[in-house]
Amino acid sequence: MSDALRPFLPYGLADLPALLEKPRAAPRETLSARLVAYLQRLGAPPASLEAARRLAHPQSRALVTGQQAGLLSGPAYTFYKAHAALRLAQSHDQPEQPVVPVFWVASQDHDTAEISGVELLDFEERVHPLRLALPPARPAGRIRFEPYFPQVCALLQRFGGQPEVSERICRALRGPWSYSEAFARLMLEWLGPQGLVLFDPMAPELAPLFVPALERELDDPLASAEAINRAASAMKKAGLEPALGRGKAATNLFLEGPDGVRRLLRFRQGHFEDGQRSYTPADLRALLAQDPARLTPAAGLRPVLQDTVLPTVGLVVGPGELKYVAELGGVYALHGLKPPAVIRRLSVVVLEPPIQRILQKYGLEAWVFQADPEGAFKTALARQEARVQALQTHLERINAELEALAALLPDPTLARPRQRAQVRIQHELRRLQNKILSQALRQENTIGAQFARLQRHLAPPDPQGHPIPQERAYPFPMYLLKHGGHVLQALQKLPATGQHTLPLE
Repeated sequence: MSDALRPFLPYGLADLPALLEKPRAAPRETLSARLVAYLQRLGAPPASLEAARRLAHPQSRALVTGQQAGLLSGPAYTFYKAHAALRLAQSHDQPEQPVVPVFWVASQDHDTAEISGVELLDFEERVHPLRLALPPARPAGRIRFEPYFPQVCALLQRFGGQPEVSERICRALRGPWSYSEAFARLMLEWLGPQGLVLFDPMAPELAPLFVPALERELDDPLASAEAINRAASAMKKAGLEPALGRGKAATNLFLEGPDGVRRLLRFRQGHFEDGQRSYTPADLRALLAQDPARLTPAAGLRPVLQDTVLPTVGLVVGPGELKYVAELGGVYALHGLKPPAVIRRLSVVVLEPPIQRILQKYGLEAWVFQADPEGAFKTALARQEARVQALQTHLERINAELEALAALLPDPTLARPRQRAQVRIQHELRRLQNKILSQALRQENTIGAQFARLQRHLAPPDPQGHPIPQERAYPFPMYLLKHGGHVLQALQKLPATGQHTLPLE
């Protein structure tokens, strides 16, 4: 966590032991019973069910993380978040104070474009893409997965890999599941045996838990939005750019309409409106009683709502989430809660054997390459490229000659022209060096092929052509398909935080 964010995120990883000593209110017995019922319906393994039962202990705590219900579990960092929560929970777990890892499935999120696609990179460097035609603006918890099941399993068959892994994935996804339930079953398939508890807020077993907190929001529907805007203003004064801001009359609530579309609620003159129709507070209370899953939190309320039902002591987030969680201190106070420790998850670069060999050949670090693929590779190549080394020798000789000229030009009025000439020569030779390196990267030879290969594995392009980190591009099950279950075992050995490489044999 950066020092600039510290005033807005009062608790971090170092505060976790102290926070474990402080009481955390939660409806533990009801929560545990409903979670067990939900997990049993999804066919969760015994370790996950036992962890959910341990939440009923009066001193239990939850170590929480979460993510959208991405296709084939979404980007690999989804697994890294879950791993961080598991490791942290295991390191603090005690019989007299169970610490349970909980993964919040963001089933209420309606950005279907973000969860509808996946890309897999096979052993032959071929990319296998799939984009599902999901209905727009629908919560993932309301979309049926069954119609898309054949496409997903056909993708796995085209991709190849280890058939037992492919079979496990298809078995987890097969059934009358919602999109978010299919995601949860896949996570349970691989991480449930470690004791991870999945939590879907739209599940019929779990949605009723949020009614009291949602009713508090209905009582004063603009208060949490105003608290976020105050925090955003304070962040700007501190030189930070806030991630959240609520517009005029905007609440922190979304309503799923009769057409299934999720829309933001605004509050004006005692009435709520979603752009389609208006509702009285009594209307929404009646709806909560009938189907509590239809009233859902915006990003500025979701972590707080989560912590009204879970005894959360720590929240594992990605780097992009730190800022928006930092704006929620006032919202926590409105619901009578203290914020948990906010902990940045680990980041991982998986290194398959051919990629390890290329990195070693050029003396490259994976994290350095990923941060600046072309710049890092050119720097490494310059150490080995004969033409560049020859240019450097010539440049050193030219610099020496120009320095020698200084003795022949004692007139001080000629000193600056000589320096400008030296700078221009250096600049032109460096430009020539850069052109040599760029040409080497683009040629259809070994160097160009190896650079392209590193890019595909470590920093593939996004739809706009910009390189993105590997962990945001490929799903973790891709590595399981290619290399088997020992990849997961290797992940389990990594710490919960920090930057790490995961070399595969």
